[in-house]
Amino acid sequence: MEIKILGGGCANCTVLYNNVKSACRELNVDANVLKIQEYEDIMKYGVMSTPALVINEKVVGVGRLSYKKVRGLIENE
Repeated sequence: MEIKILGGGCANCTVLYNNVKSACRELNVDANVLKIQEYEDIMKYGVMSTPALVINEKVVGVGRLSYKKVRGLIENE
């Protein structure tokens, strides 16, 4: 599984990244988690705000996402 965090490195982006890493550990999911911070690369996904969560090249969430929401999204993939 490939998971991308789209964002410029703000506090919310860091929280999302940490939540993704924690959820993957808790669920025992082997995932390649990447931070995408270049705006040219972010724009390719068509998101208008960050942070955004991309799982297997599909945007599944934008903005502040709770740990519970992140965990559910990863679990459903």
